[in-house]
Amino acid sequence: MWVWLPMAEQYFSQLKPNTTDIRKIAGGLFVSRAMIIGPIAAFIAFVLDLTLVPLLLPAIQSQFGLSVADLAWVFNSYGAAVALGVLFCACFGDTLNIRRIFGWGVALFATGALVSATAQNYETIIAGRLLQGFGSGIFSPLVPIYLTRASPDTPGRALILWGSIAGYIAALAPLLYGHLLGDHSWRIAFVVMATVAASAWVLLIRSQVSQEPEASTSGKRNYWEIFRSRDLLITFAYVFCTYGSITYYLFRLPVWLSENEIGASSIGLFLSVAWLTFSGISTLLRDMVDRHYIHRIMLVAPLFMAIAVLLLFNHQSFLIVGLSSVLIGAGLACSNAPSTQLILRFAPEGLTAVSASLDITFARLGGIATVSTLAWLDGGYANLAICVLCVLAVVFAHGVSHSHADTG
Repeated sequence: MWVWLPMAEQYFSQLKPNTTDIRKIAGGLFVSRAMIIGPIAAFIAFVLDLTLVPLLLPAIQSQFGLSVADLAWVFNSYGAAVALGVLFCACFGDTLNIRRIFGWGVALFATGALVSATAQNYETIIAGRLLQGFGSGIFSPLVPIYLTRASPDTPGRALILWGSIAGYIAALAPLLYGHLLGDHSWRIAFVVMATVAASAWVLLIRSQVSQEPEASTSGKRNYWEIFRSRDLLITFAYVFCTYGSITYYLFRLPVWLSENEIGASSIGLFLSVAWLTFSGISTLLRDMVDRHYIHRIMLVAPLFMAIAVLLLFNHQSFLIVGLSSVLIGAGLACSNAPSTQLILRFAPEGLTAVSASLDITFARLGGIATVSTLAWLDGGYANLAICVLCVLAVVFAHGVSHSHADTG
């Protein structure tokens, strides 16, 4: 009997759940979710800054007694620092560990937001804005890379989730701030940004137990490989044209409506309609961008944009303007995730972060070039130029579509 007791004990012990295995499974589930939720939370903080800061500028001006020129630096210092951060990411994002670089960027952003929230003078808030901008420039190009690595089987769905959440935040944050916090200090908005970014940083730190390979530091990177990739260059050209068209619309919409004596609340409503449409369409496309539909989606996007611009500047009906906002939001949704996914797919080995940074660069260059060129043109000529850009985008999307179909 005593001989069989150890054997029976061993047998029944095998029927008990192995707590070590359960902890490993639970930890793995947490890590996989953290690797998706963390980057999205960081980008939410980035979007909050993008959408809320313009609303905060009058209160900041009143707080510190700033001139319009001084106030412009509160806004522009962030943009200049973003450009420097993107350059840093392009140079070091592929040679250093992606998670480490991403964490540095999020930590800088959170620190800068906290500095801005507690600033007691003009110089301090400028310093906070510089830290925020440099941090967001470092981590924002890495968000799609992080998400596609965290969800290798369905990268497009992760990108759509990222884009749709960002769109909802962009649409709702100004409305919620004006309704809930409009009578309170502007500092609360920066505290919220710092809190969201800090939460993202904690999630990223907790996900470090995952087995992500370190970026290779051996060997030299050949940046010319980017220019040798026909598909990558064509996709960059597509991004330049589509984001140029979208940026011009978003710039021209409030100016045109103001000239027609439309109030700020209505302008904000039309912008919210565009962002909500972007988020809604992005959600609907979440299962389609990982299939062959990606090419058709990219072809449709410029057509939506061209129709939106033609409708906006040829009619003054609220219904027509609302329809144009819906179309521009749909165009952004159909161009954003598909182009980003193809850029990451076409990126040469070891140059993923550089390619993602160039994606942002071409988008910004397209917007700057289009707005600066067309801002002073008559509406008819500007509409024609946008239509030409959209036709070029269709041509580029068609070229990428055929090339990608040939390669599988």
